[in-house]
Order: sequence, then C-alpha cells, then structure tokens
Amino acid sequence: MGKETERKFLVKGEFRHLAVRSYMIIQRYLCVDETRAVRVRISDNNALITIKGAPDKGSFSREEYEIPISVKEADSIMKLCLPGIIEKTRYVIPNGKHFFEVDVFHGSNEGLIVAEIELESEDEQFEKPVWLGKEVTGDPRFYNSSLIQQSIS
Repeated sequence: MGKETERKFLVKGEFRHLAVRSYMIIQRYLCVDETRAVRVRISDNNALITIKGAPDKGSFSREEYEIPISVKEADSIMKLCLPGIIEKTRYVIPNGKHFFEVDVFHGSNEGLIVAEIELESEDEQFEKPVWLGKEVTGDPRFYNSSLIQQSIS
C-alpha cells in the first residue's frame, strides 16, 4: 500500500441503514511504540499483518503496509501478541467516490463508534454526513493500538 491518508471521526447518529456491508474484525498487536505499530487482523476469513508508521510531522498521513497471511497463521501469531484485543464490527458506507468504514467496538471499548475515510491527499474534500461527530484525526487516544492499552468507552 505505502502511504495512508485517513481522517477519523466519532459517530453521533444512526448510520447502519446506509451500510452496504458489515463484518467482524479481531486484531491484536505484536509491537506498539511512538514510531510504529504491527498488528495481526482476522476478518471475513481473511488475515493480514499490518505495519503502520507514525504520522509524518505536521501531517496525518503515514506509512502503511498490509501483508496477507492465512487465518491459521494469524491464529498462531496472535498467541505471541501483546496483551489486549480489539473486537469490532465494521460497516462500509458509500460516500460519493469514497467509503466510510464505521467501527462499532465491542469488549472493553463497548460503546465507542468511530468512522474513518481514506483520502488521496490531506486537502481532498469530501461530503460529511450528518451522523459524523467530532473529528479525532491525529488524536492517539483513538488509535486502535492505544485502545488495547487504555479503553476510551
């Protein structure tokens, strides 16, 4: 993948009726520090190892690489991960030429709902649906890698 440019928002209204797809995600982390996060994710009988760098200075873009692996490998690797787990249902919602991915968290983060949109550039404009709440782009408390350590809900 390379560079990820993503904006993140809390959700304040109903959105599920707009979803074209939903699926469960389970993820754990192998490494989390100020400069990188390495996670293992299982969703819809697919699995990935994802490496994310820290956001570029003065920016919200960052390096991201996704490596497909088998679900069996992911299950084994998850046994090596740091304590904590992210469990969420993801809803995919079309929005113009983009899609919002809305994550409804379960477990220790029950009640937290976050919407993300990936953009081609940091200044790209997009329509903001009425159900979007406060923008939390760049707030590390809302990174999944932080939510395994400190619940926000």
